[in-house]
Amino acid sequence: MVDAIPERRRGRQLPTMEELRIWRNFVETTEILTSRVGSRLQVDSSLSSGDYAVLLALTEAPETRMRSSALAAHIGWERSRLSHHLGRMERRGLIRREECATVPRGSQVLLTPVGAEAFQRATFGHLRTIRELFVDALTPDQLRAAGDIAAALREHLGPRDDA
Repeated sequence: MVDAIPERRRGRQLPTMEELRIWRNFVETTEILTSRVGSRLQVDSSLSSGDYAVLLALTEAPETRMRSSALAAHIGWERSRLSHHLGRMERRGLIRREECATVPRGSQVLLTPVGAEAFQRATFGHLRTIRELFVDALTPDQLRAAGDIAAALREHLGPRDDA
């Protein structure tokens, strides 16, 4: 007797060749796009993608400050990775770390005026690059579909667990 349940719903364990082709194309294209956007940001502003992610989070935070653990969770980094990165940013004057008055052994990361200025200078060019390399490559329908795909993947994956 033939099972009436479609193959996809019977617990198929491995992707098809076509699904693998799509997956690989998605991953490779995402890596190229991320690399090119990051390279342009670095050349145009001397900020890395990591610098920009930290500065963006602090710019959007109340009083331009965040607990370091919240910042790590917000940008999806492990705390040790963030700590090393913040040390480099602090030496460049982009951020400042200080002890958190309300949490023992906790620290806060603060955006400095130098960091705010660097972020401001980088933003227009960075947004222009996103427009050129991502938005302009897609039709409005494709852009909406990309948004739908990203939202579906985010929902399927759930909250970040790598922070």
